[in-house]
Amino acid sequence: MKEAAKKTKWNILRGDTVQVIERKHPEFGKQGVVTVVDRRRDRVIIEGVNTGPKRQKANPDRGLAGRTIMKERSIHYSNVNLVDPVSGLPTRVSRKTLEDGSKVRVSKKSGAIIPRPEILKERRRPKSIASTVSDTSDADLVWETTYSSIPESELVRVRELK
Repeated sequence: MKEAAKKTKWNILRGDTVQVIERKHPEFGKQGVVTVVDRRRDRVIIEGVNTGPKRQKANPDRGLAGRTIMKERSIHYSNVNLVDPVSGLPTRVSRKTLEDGSKVRVSKKSGAIIPRPEILKERRRPKSIASTVSDTSDADLVWETTYSSIPESELVRVRELK
């Protein structure tokens, strides 16, 4: 079983500021904001860190030439640490339950509470709120019976009995 499958708690979230702590990594010491957390593979993508060339094919139908762009690549989560909000240095994280019952992340270095990023309150893919023709605008039409599970012949017989 992979290590990623064993984890239930994640300390690094999308929108957190992290620093590369792996000394052998060419981007050692750089800080950035996490844009993607890949929990299946234990990897994160950090904005502006660990960029590499990505080649795009030409598309003659659209008139686009082939080109090379620099794209952020993933880095293993164990090679990064959260940045302490007080000191600005990388720190390990512990969890603590406050008196009101809320669970928070706490910096091991300074003991400061690390808040959840504001970007998590937004949805990555917004819900569709487009109104369509099938939406009912009149409140009285909502209660109109448009389908009955009783066959029409039975309805006629019931009406005759009344």
